[in-house]
Amino acid sequence: MSVTIADVEGQTKAQRVRRAAFSGFFGSALEYYDFIIYGTAAALVFGKVFFSDMSGGAGALVSVATFGVAYVARPFGAIFWGHIGDRLGRRTALMLSIGLMGGATFLIGVLPSYGSIGLAAPILLVVLRLLQGISAGGEVPGSSSLTVEHAPDGKRAFYTAFSMSGMQLGMSVGTLVFLPLAAMPQEQLVSWGWRIPFLLSGILTLIAYLLRRNLEEPEVFKEVREEGKTDSLPIVTLLRFHWKATLRVLVCSCINVVGTIFNVFTLAYVTQNQGVSSVTMLVAVSVGNIGAAVMAPVVGIWADRFGRRPVYIIGALGASSTLFVLFNAIDSGNVFLLLIAAVLGISVFYSMAIGVGAAYYAEQFPSKVRYTGMAVGLMLGLVAAGFAPTIAQALGAGPSSWQPAVWMCVAVGILGAIAALAGPETGRKTTRELG
Repeated sequence: MSVTIADVEGQTKAQRVRRAAFSGFFGSALEYYDFIIYGTAAALVFGKVFFSDMSGGAGALVSVATFGVAYVARPFGAIFWGHIGDRLGRRTALMLSIGLMGGATFLIGVLPSYGSIGLAAPILLVVLRLLQGISAGGEVPGSSSLTVEHAPDGKRAFYTAFSMSGMQLGMSVGTLVFLPLAAMPQEQLVSWGWRIPFLLSGILTLIAYLLRRNLEEPEVFKEVREEGKTDSLPIVTLLRFHWKATLRVLVCSCINVVGTIFNVFTLAYVTQNQGVSSVTMLVAVSVGNIGAAVMAPVVGIWADRFGRRPVYIIGALGASSTLFVLFNAIDSGNVFLLLIAAVLGISVFYSMAIGVGAAYYAEQFPSKVRYTGMAVGLMLGLVAAGFAPTIAQALGAGPSSWQPAVWMCVAVGILGAIAALAGPETGRKTTRELG
């Protein structure tokens, strides 16, 4: 059988979209592995390593607060990486951002404690956490923009969902590596055990760099650049002509509050309320996130078939309300119910909300400001997610201390559903019609 030019071109396009999807998957996994090991360490040990001069729960509170510092840096990273991605190319921005994240994470792993260098230790920790935040501002928006523009119409949500799948897998692995460490004697965990996950990031960063060397820019972006239609300041164009879409992405992406409450606040909560052990909670967090990683491509198929909005809305409302069951299970020490709530709330409902987001958010914008638009909207929304554990920790008191956290999640779920209803359904549009 002869092979036509069309067949060869078709194979090339298929290879490009698969490469883009796999790169997005692995890159997001690494970025969020790096990101979540910080959150886990902040909840479990950083109060004793870097804030040991503070008494009582103050060290734990400040330690968890440093987790949210990175979310303040994310919007600035979004503008920076969006400018590079929309001016110079998606590949360039993605290569640089992952190098910055890996380098910052590795350096946290070799950072001396407060007992060794005093106040310089927490200061350097915050600086490196800020660099992590700047880096994270470009990863998912960049990989989603690249994959959306490579993917064929009718399958955009499926292929871009791999970025979100990688994000959840990275958080799962980041949590799992702490399981054997959490079982270590406290003295060993605090002195050197917590450093192992951070040092492993150096190897993973090298693998991600090698994978991304072979990425190609999407045709639709090449056309924009070749025709001289790129903007010298994408952020200005975005805020002038696409502010409504940016606001919609911002509100919808606040659903990530559910993720940080589940991944970070629950760990801090169980250390103070002995319904279940921290090891059991780590297992539940890992199960929920692994399930979400597996479900994300399935969610993409649903979103391509039924539309972005219904999948997001069901997921947002379901994920936030299921947390009532999860925290009651923690308080009662019911491990079976805890695992059921983690699977239903995170693996199913939460994966619906975030799995569709990779395509839905990117599809709100035209190619010339797509990277900037998704990055700015998403990262501004994630500021709320970053500080949600700190707010919940500060408000909580007594046996019902989880209730403010859950009601926050319910509020963002409702607001996200309203924002999605008010926006367009992008699933039926061609890539060239988007934005």
